[in-house]
Amino acid sequence: MFDTLTDSFKGAIDKIRFYDDNKALAKALKELKKSLLKADVHHKVVKELLVNVEKEVKGDVGKEKFLKALQNELTRILTAKGNQGFVFASKPPTIVLMIGLQGSGKTTTTGKLAYFLKEQKKKKVLIVAGDLQRLAAVEQLRQICEQIDVTLVADESKTPNQIVKEGIKKAQKELYDVVLIDTAGRLAIDDELMEELASIKKVANPDELFYVADAMTGMDAVRTAQTFKDKIGITGVVLSKFDGDSKGGVAMGIAHQVGVPLRFIGAGEKMPDLEQFIPDRVVSRLMGAGDLDSLAEKTANIIDEKKAKQLSKKIKKGKFNFNDFLEQMETMKKLGSMKSIMGMIPGMGGMAKQIGDMDLENSQELKQIKALISSMTPKERENPELLNNTRKRRLASGAGMSQMHVNRVLKQFKNAGKMAKQFSGKGGMKQMQDMMKQAQGRGIPR
Repeated sequence: MFDTLTDSFKGAIDKIRFYDDNKALAKALKELKKSLLKADVHHKVVKELLVNVEKEVKGDVGKEKFLKALQNELTRILTAKGNQGFVFASKPPTIVLMIGLQGSGKTTTTGKLAYFLKEQKKKKVLIVAGDLQRLAAVEQLRQICEQIDVTLVADESKTPNQIVKEGIKKAQKELYDVVLIDTAGRLAIDDELMEELASIKKVANPDELFYVADAMTGMDAVRTAQTFKDKIGITGVVLSKFDGDSKGGVAMGIAHQVGVPLRFIGAGEKMPDLEQFIPDRVVSRLMGAGDLDSLAEKTANIIDEKKAKQLSKKIKKGKFNFNDFLEQMETMKKLGSMKSIMGMIPGMGGMAKQIGDMDLENSQELKQIKALISSMTPKERENPELLNNTRKRRLASGAGMSQMHVNRVLKQFKNAGKMAKQFSGKGGMKQMQDMMKQAQGRGIPR
């Protein structure tokens, strides 16, 4: 996320070379202006940011001072009025109306938000299928709810208002914590859409109205968010498709110009690929400093601390086996895209771009490794040292691989175990960062 913006800030910061050098400041501000406009940040926001940064550092131009001024200004711009993340009602259930244009990713975002609340906040979530305009919307929600194990209230024979009433009644009776109501969208804003949304809003009496904005539409997303705010009222914005061709400026535009807080950002196709938008943490990532707080929150609810300690002991003793490997792959899948995770680790932002959106579920190499492991006996999985040539031939046949390929995979696994053992000691993370930086310097291809 925010690759273009992050590159813009790095380029500007590199222009500040000498203490108290106003020429360097002018050059940096010019570079920053050009880069921000290219990143689709509105010209009024750019002008305000540059004026305030210059005012802050004038007469005392050092890289650290410039960096701090830029950080403060970005945090101010991205901090709109209201709360960030998800705010629960004082009396459950918290009712959320999901609104937006057709094609913005609203239905998928509803599923992602339900997954986030269930997995990270440990809440009982109910989804209501209030979009009866788009033929595939209800079926799409059914599939999502089955995938994430969340209850769905849907009935195509009823009106959206009837479904919403039924869903809220069920939530109150069965003590659900949150109700997410998916609503219809249109290809463009029209009176019929607004009347339907206003009617549902009256019936639902929601605690939150989340507008789902397609980040790839750039400044159009800012304009439509403003229209929905004026006509229906919105309490928060969720930016979808942020992993696409979005340049990032739309986030600054919505927060600063519309004056509604960004609550979440969707940056991937899978259910875990939704992150809370917390301004100071986002700015930390923009400045290339990572976001360890968000990473800790994301992993704490997925990674079993007791199991992690047991695995660490096994790695240190050199006893990491194929069962451990499969378990770790399943855990990593729940964390979402690798690109997003790498972007949260300080010093790994550049590596995140090179990794791209690595797909742990659909990677051909990992599918072959899983097939190989599935062909092993329980004893072979626990003790890879048992794998002699006879056993390798059997595995190759069972997994549909050549024995040469099997040997290569086993060698990679052995080397990975040695590396994990090396990094499990003191200073392991620093060693890994140093290696990554060296790799970046050599220009590892994507």
